Amino acid sequence: MSESTRVTVAQRTYSPATAITLMREGAPPLLARVLAGRGLGSMVELGGALRFLYHHSQMKGTAEAAQFLADGIQQGRKFLVVADYDCDGATACAVTLRGMRALGANINFIVPDRMVHGYGLTPSVVDLAFQRFPSTEIIVTVDNGVASHAGVERALELGLEVVVTDHHLPAKGKPLPPAHVIVDPSQPGCQFPTKATAGVGVIWYVLWALQDELKRRGIEPAQPGFKVSSLLPLVAVGSVADVVPLDENNRILIQAGLERIRSGNSFPGIAALATVGVTNHTRIEDLLTMDIAFGIGPRINAAGRLETMDVGIECLITDDPDQAEMLATQLATINQTRKEIEHETVVEAVQQAEALVVEGTRSIAVHSPDWHAGVIGIVAGRIKERRYRPTFVMTTDSTTGQIKGSGRSIPGFNLKDALDQVDKAHPGLMPKFGGHAMAAGVTLRPGGFETFRDALEAEAERILTDELLNERVEHDGSLSGQELSPKTASELSGPPWGQMFPQPAFCDTFTVEEAKLTGKHRDQLNMVLTRDGVTLRATRFRFEGTVPKDTVKLIYKLALHRDKRGRDELRLLVDHIL
Repeated sequence: MSESTRVTVAQRTYSPATAITLMREGAPPLLARVLAGRGLGSMVELGGALRFLYHHSQMKGTAEAAQFLADGIQQGRKFLVVADYDCDGATACAVTLRGMRALGANINFIVPDRMVHGYGLTPSVVDLAFQRFPSTEIIVTVDNGVASHAGVERALELGLEVVVTDHHLPAKGKPLPPAHVIVDPSQPGCQFPTKATAGVGVIWYVLWALQDELKRRGIEPAQPGFKVSSLLPLVAVGSVADVVPLDENNRILIQAGLERIRSGNSFPGIAALATVGVTNHTRIEDLLTMDIAFGIGPRINAAGRLETMDVGIECLITDDPDQAEMLATQLATINQTRKEIEHETVVEAVQQAEALVVEGTRSIAVHSPDWHAGVIGIVAGRIKERRYRPTFVMTTDSTTGQIKGSGRSIPGFNLKDALDQVDKAHPGLMPKFGGHAMAAGVTLRPGGFETFRDALEAEAERILTDELLNERVEHDGSLSGQELSPKTASELSGPPWGQMFPQPAFCDTFTVEEAKLTGKHRDQLNMVLTRDGVTLRATRFRFEGTVPKDTVKLIYKLALHRDKRGRDELRLLVDHIL
């Protein structure tokens, strides 16, 4: 399937009057046009001061959690963090450890093994925690727990108390787990103005409330001068890596974290992860959200996918630059292995998917017992990007025979709701499932793949119209040769771009001077292009199709490439070849 048949291209509209307002507030003309096209009316909305954040008192459960944690700190009780095994969970764990220790807590951590324990606070994780840290009195979950009924009940049986902090959706039709307190903006009755906060953001809000509670009690931090705002670099990394929508509140959190990272007021692990092994000569003072999304985040995530997340968390909590660099190098190596496993799985999975798409199905579900469970989520995302269908990639647990899958979706098809419908139609098919509208996980009974595949397709046929299956790609217009410059790229690089606040993309036709496939798998298209007398280099990663000749129409983003001499060169990162 060629790229040109999969998209409908449209230019974003914007209010010229709003763009003028933004220019009066100091935005360069092109940036003003771009921001106006994303609905911003003032530069304050871009990433304002921390005083504009929603207050912790607005999030249900934070006051109760702060009081309970403050009591525990004063009483010298022993805490244990149970984290998720992705970047959001790792950064949330690091925020908790750094913050709680600075405020005087005795606290350790444990992370489930993806292959052994599964997701969340399962009974087996509680048992492991009890064995490894038998003196634990209070468990604090981060980025998990709101649907962990059995795990919370097991903890209570062992005499432990549980504080759940999470951002996932609770199980539909079930009461919340019997934890001492639950902090989750997605729980019923929470009036927090945004549901887009990442798991790392939720626990940061809890620590903000805890800091205020201890101050109210007249208790000084164990680490003199500590403020929770110092943890915002970790919040920025976890939020960007978890691809949460960048609404105004998240933009404030991320921008504040980025400013601290760029100024060197961060942690050794973040600096090491940003720069170790990077061929683009990245400087920490120039770090962008793109560097987190495609560099730091995947390196941390790789540990949880292929090994355990312990090394990722240790990298984020160490204050020793040498140890941070050693751990970051280890994570980068693991990530390279992950890329190879992912590539092999994508090739096999696409071969299965191709036949399904040709037959006109509206969803994709593929399965092999040989695929690594740690990469199936990424592979599902890759296939969804390439074939623009809701996609589940599944493998078999060799121990239990259960089939475990990870799904990614497209706008208009809510995966969590779809799984609820499948569960109603086939009770017992899915012992476990959950997630979000755009990403979900599921465990099937042995032998249940075909039933699940057909039930998912039935739901896709019910929901997805031809229009929804036609990917809509928006861009911010055309750039002149004069605008195709490092200066333009620099002007556009400041804001915290991300999910629901997309990085600027442009659409133009170029003359092809040179084009060739490179990379280990011959799937990276490198081009030398000209437009309006300007010569440029452009790259399309994960390229499919025929190498272009003569002229080519692209949707592209601007990026700066720093050479060995420290000079910035403009590069085009190609999203679509039309």
